[in-house]
Amino acid sequence: MSPYELAVGLRYTRARKGSGRNAFISFIALMSMAGIALGVAALIVVLSVMNGFQQELRNRILSVASHIEVRGVPALADWEAVARVARANPRVTAAAPYVLGQAMLSAGEVNRGAIVRGIDPAREDAVADVGRHMKHGSLDALRPGGFGIVLGAELARALGVRPGDEVLAITPQGTVTPAGTLPRVKTFKVVGVFEIGMYEFDNGLALVDLDDARKLYRVDGVSGVRLKLDELFAAPAVAQELARSLPVNAELRDWTRSHSNFFRAVQIEKRVMFIILTLIVAVAAFNIVSAQVMLVTDKQADIAILRTLGATPASILAIFVIQGALIGVVGTAIGLAGGVALALNVETVVPAIERVFGVTFLDKSIYYISDLPSDLQRADVLTIAAIALALALVATLYPSWRASRVNPAAALRYE
Repeated sequence: MSPYELAVGLRYTRARKGSGRNAFISFIALMSMAGIALGVAALIVVLSVMNGFQQELRNRILSVASHIEVRGVPALADWEAVARVARANPRVTAAAPYVLGQAMLSAGEVNRGAIVRGIDPAREDAVADVGRHMKHGSLDALRPGGFGIVLGAELARALGVRPGDEVLAITPQGTVTPAGTLPRVKTFKVVGVFEIGMYEFDNGLALVDLDDARKLYRVDGVSGVRLKLDELFAAPAVAQELARSLPVNAELRDWTRSHSNFFRAVQIEKRVMFIILTLIVAVAAFNIVSAQVMLVTDKQADIAILRTLGATPASILAIFVIQGALIGVVGTAIGLAGGVALALNVETVVPAIERVFGVTFLDKSIYYISDLPSDLQRADVLTIAAIALALALVATLYPSWRASRVNPAAALRYE
């Protein structure tokens, strides 16, 4: 690429004063540049939000769930032996037992179904982060025989209870009496409220002491053992390793299987949005074709003069490739700057928009989380920039080739 090719290419990106046709062509080129910038910025912001949503969803799920669950079929009689076998694996850092059941919680005239999980408060903090999300009270308030209960914030709000109030737990397992089968009912005292920020857990989970859960559901062992690993993405491989050494009545489920529907849905949505927004960039990039075809038609006399002065077809091709590629480069650069700036501040911008217009973009009862997170990844930015530049370059090839094929004699015949 010679300096004069670069100079002529840059000159053709600007309209000369008083030239209406040139101004119109430059206007089309400007709109193409704006379209590329808008598409690139939208791609960066959307992918960053999808990355953040995926990461936030994973973190909030794993703050209540566990990396791996060893479930008994139907129960684990000696959970400590299972924990010892699991802890023998170097990637397992903690283990805690649990009892899981369903119950109808009642306070006054309000009834709500919930998942009741019996936990050992001394071990629970090692495998989950519920203790870090307590709004009132603490998990240490759960003591054997105390029949205390810790509720999710939405569940407590629905029942209209606060710490110190009592709720009735009605279990599906009935008690057989001479009068027939009666539901099993136990009174629990609310000793704490947690708020994970994920509606599924805040609205449907209650925690009680492990021994109290055994008495409530009348089980001798535990439902299973929850395991925490040093690396959460190693869960599938560790689960396969543990399956060969644990008892035959133990069923292993890692977090990627237990909540696979959430992450699969987010991944599919991310891919679909990437394709849709890439098409927007493609439409803007191929607007360069129309702008350059008009420019080639308008500059035929200039092209002919350049040819008569010794410019080769390759030089003419390079001039118009530079002119069209510059539109893509500037548009991509503006889009990258705007997209990165917005992606880094989306957690500030979106709440401000919600306050100004009085709207809510994410209903936590539908989208599981109420905040709009963002996770800007360098790989996404580089991929988007490469795609936008490639599309802009491809769009310049045909008009530039047509320019290189202009016949000087024919172009100058009526000049």
